[in-house]
Amino acid sequence: MTPAARLSAAIEVFADIEARRRPAAQALKDWGLSHRFAGSGDRAAIAGLVYDALRRKASSAWIMGAETPRAILLGMLARERGLDVEAISALSNGARFAPEPLSDEEHARLRAKSLNGAPAHVLGDYPEWLDAQLAATFGDDRAEEAAALASRAPLDLRVNTLKATREDAAEALSELEPQETRWSPWGLRVVVPPDSKSPAIHAEPAFLKGQIEIQDEGSQLASLLSGAKPGEQVIDLCAGAGGKTLAMAAAMENHGQIYATDTDKRRLAPIHERLERAGAHDVQVVTPRGDKDMLAHLSGKADLVLIDAPCTGTGAWRRNPDAKWRVRPGALAERLKDQAETLDHAARLVKPGGRIAYVTCSVLDDENAAQVRAFQARYSGFSIVPPAEVTNALGERAFLFRRAVLTSDEGLLMTPRRTDTDGFFVSVLRKTG
Repeated sequence: MTPAARLSAAIEVFADIEARRRPAAQALKDWGLSHRFAGSGDRAAIAGLVYDALRRKASSAWIMGAETPRAILLGMLARERGLDVEAISALSNGARFAPEPLSDEEHARLRAKSLNGAPAHVLGDYPEWLDAQLAATFGDDRAEEAAALASRAPLDLRVNTLKATREDAAEALSELEPQETRWSPWGLRVVVPPDSKSPAIHAEPAFLKGQIEIQDEGSQLASLLSGAKPGEQVIDLCAGAGGKTLAMAAAMENHGQIYATDTDKRRLAPIHERLERAGAHDVQVVTPRGDKDMLAHLSGKADLVLIDAPCTGTGAWRRNPDAKWRVRPGALAERLKDQAETLDHAARLVKPGGRIAYVTCSVLDDENAAQVRAFQARYSGFSIVPPAEVTNALGERAFLFRRAVLTSDEGLLMTPRRTDTDGFFVSVLRKTG
């Protein structure tokens, strides 16, 4: 396919997403199935255009003065890809399979690329209804913080220290030119160009041997800052596919016990194979059975309870740019209820002197600091571990990390703009009574 044909296809897919309000991955898959002539490189390039348009949907529409799929894709080429009007005009020349030629107005708007007078939600490319929530977290910086959340994410890998050193893993992946992550002592980062296919990490010998896992640096740090130590009894209440469980198992050097569970056993399905591949022997997967509390025998016994809380996922917008346009106020209300219930469960499980590590991939105060304050109002026997103490787990990186993150009395918040990671909130609470 020509670059112009790829642009036409991206406009078509974007129109399908908008009309049917469905995930981008689903629309892209359906397009690929009905256009089998398109090669893998074509599909990757089309997906890159669609996801970049979703990242910059509001600002691209503002630049073009229209909210049509064509306007948004054209605006994105100027806003995100940095193409000048001549390059965009060459793609939209009306030739076979190419978009129609630019109108005089489109030509003028693309040349100007003006965002003058745009409100914060346009500059930051997020739904207008979330403006108050983002203002509560970031104040006047919300447009800049959200714009960073709209940027393209790198590919981060966590080295499994049960099986390899970071140096050994980097050498095994040398063709991908991985770089050591800035904060995580376990991390490697691979930068993928926007039109390129993501590397087949799952086929790499280092992955098959259990030496690496795909995990954002922010998620790695959340696991590290939870403070799991060798010999401890740890419960991962929202384990899902097991990313943080695996990271804690490595941090504990296979000494101790981790109980990994989730309210939805379907989310736990991948964890078994991952644990075997990683060589994590200190993990017991606890599968839920109806309303029965499968962890009741551990009440008051856990050294650490990790809550990777169900949330709106606003901190992961870099990886799921279509999700931010589909999130609704009702979903936020439901997540807040789930988070409070999970915190209540954790309070029953932790022993005196033990800790709860409350983690979200959200940047909304309602899901983060406000939840911690509400928990403390319900349970007086818990104190917040100061963020300065929590970050000591980073060793020599701790000082600069504390300067980078957004700290509050309740915890710390990582963001793409501040730490070049996904958005993660971490709060550690110690049971004092």
